[in-house]
Amino acid sequence: MATTSKATSPPGVAARSSGTTVPPTGDSYRLEVAHLTKRYGDTTVVDNLSFSVPPGRVTGFLGPNGSGKSTTMKIMLDLASATAGNASIGGRRYRDLANPARTVGAIIESDAFHPGRSGRNHLRILADATGCSYARVDEMLEQVGLDKAANRRAGAYSLGMRQRLGLAAAMLGEPPVLILDEPGNGLDPQGIHALRDVLRAHAAAGGTVLVSSHLLAEVEHLADDVIVINQGRLVVQGALAELQRSASLVRTTDPSLLAVQLEQAGATTEKQDLDGLVVQGMPLAEIGERAFANGVVLHELSPHAGSLEQLFLNWTTDPSNPEEVIEL
Repeated sequence: MATTSKATSPPGVAARSSGTTVPPTGDSYRLEVAHLTKRYGDTTVVDNLSFSVPPGRVTGFLGPNGSGKSTTMKIMLDLASATAGNASIGGRRYRDLANPARTVGAIIESDAFHPGRSGRNHLRILADATGCSYARVDEMLEQVGLDKAANRRAGAYSLGMRQRLGLAAAMLGEPPVLILDEPGNGLDPQGIHALRDVLRAHAAAGGTVLVSSHLLAEVEHLADDVIVINQGRLVVQGALAELQRSASLVRTTDPSLLAVQLEQAGATTEKQDLDGLVVQGMPLAEIGERAFANGVVLHELSPHAGSLEQLFLNWTTDPSNPEEVIEL
């Protein structure tokens, strides 16, 4: 996915190609999900879910397969109805936005196009519907790296090319808000790097970005904040850097004894190497005090920045079934 100098002026935040200017960003483009519930018969897919996505940051939306991420995104876009609760964009439902297609750009399905049309014609039809110029179509084809394949039938595109076409369609109307479900699926490393640049530039200029992904290593490079759900419920939400610092590393002469003492006080521990423990749920100072009170000699006590993959597994693995494998 080739980027151009235009990527530094993200859609919906800078001036539009037509010369008009988008209203200033701010809480008018904040995403809010409030007590959202979705049931299909007796199955609850989303369960009393609440979270907020601010402008100016990239928010990663994470969860195991079947956790309710795609359903939540569909409700945000009025593609599915909620059983209870609501989702809003700047305090309004998607259907009530004055110009939804030029306010929110979305990727929900990777094949949302007629397979017999070329990539260029697919975008031109969208341009006619949203009032965009054909010059903007060519600009987006170049930005996502499809300019050389623009006249090929979209049905013959690879998965990665379909994802690029979906991104071009989402950004065609220069929307300030992007809601993207697995946009990196099928992209090669260059395409993922370019996608990251585009989304980070969009957020840096004040846009709102909500992106779901199973590529946890990439989310670690991309996201400012993360929202993690499991079985339709919120597990954790916050700044990724702070969540990664929420654990402590302890090296001691007797890690087994210390683990017992800390777990009895409500912390969780995980053994690391022969003499180490990763401790969560207890401040550094309290760990040191409890070690001293129990006569445990410490060789190291420091903040521990865990990988997003390990944190994700800790957040989403059922503690009553430690052998459960989360499909990533």
